[in-house]
Amino acid sequence: METQIVSRSHGWLELAKKYIEAGEVVAFHTETVYGLGANALSDEAVLKIFELKGRPADNPLIVHVHREYDISPLIDSEPSYAAALRRAFLPGPLTMVYPSTGKVSKHVSCGLNTLAIRVPSSPTAQEFLKAVDLPIAAPSANLSKHVSPVSARHVYEDFSGKIPLILDGGACSGGIESTVLDCTGEVPQILREGLVTREMISSVAGECVIYHAQKGEKPKSPGMAYKHYSPRCKTAFFNEDRLDEAVSLYNEAEKKGETPCFLCESDVCALLHGFRTLDLGGTGEVMAQRLYDLLRKGEKTATLLIGVEPKEKGGVMAGVLNRMRRAFGVEHGTEES
Repeated sequence: METQIVSRSHGWLELAKKYIEAGEVVAFHTETVYGLGANALSDEAVLKIFELKGRPADNPLIVHVHREYDISPLIDSEPSYAAALRRAFLPGPLTMVYPSTGKVSKHVSCGLNTLAIRVPSSPTAQEFLKAVDLPIAAPSANLSKHVSPVSARHVYEDFSGKIPLILDGGACSGGIESTVLDCTGEVPQILREGLVTREMISSVAGECVIYHAQKGEKPKSPGMAYKHYSPRCKTAFFNEDRLDEAVSLYNEAEKKGETPCFLCESDVCALLHGFRTLDLGGTGEVMAQRLYDLLRKGEKTATLLIGVEPKEKGGVMAGVLNRMRRAFGVEHGTEES
């Protein structure tokens, strides 16, 4: 199969619609990361996503719709706070989980009685979703556990010859996946942190809590695996108080003929003058935007990628730290992996 990369030009929507209606999988740009989309109403099309990604069968998918799509047939109920959150943040990087009516393929929610719905703000995504006018199931367009894609080229690297079409909307401005919010209870509960923060949600809903998965529990949301978003090279991870240990590991690796590299925020990069570094930036928003691109650059240029945990922890950084810790296989962000 030949994989085409097409930008927003004459005929691109007709081509995308043709493939979706034929049960194929199409990758498309969103403001967060690229998605791997298929008709959420079709069992066969949804299962193709799992097969292509090598995705575990218990890892639920998110359904994407355009801003005018009527979600009422898909959801059983919506609390008043959820309606207020939709008005405040959608279209945007927020996924909302509702009680499901079971109208989409049972494979989307992996046996759960809930459905995750997102309305992306990317013009490419909106035009694509409007053209197909169907709920589109779409996880990130990367092979399972690999680093999420923030460019069409990243998608091509993982799926060249496996999917027919990639809708190129340029680099993703957000850089990490959407916040996933459980709206099935009296209080909204964050299942996966992202660019829409707990503070932002609380300002509208009045209250918001963070969900903590229990050991052995079935995933309620994508991105909850311990090791996820991972580069294809050896990794280690240190908090900022253990920079001396990180430098020692770097020097040891270099003596063995390896090519180590640090992934760290700008202030730490300045301290590591003379070492190989990948600069995450100095704010949560910039670090979110750069993280996946730098992880992919790191796996191509380094045999050992050494992450240093940024000092900032609140707001958007909660989502950035979540992705960094999972990328490096570190549960609490303070141990070498």
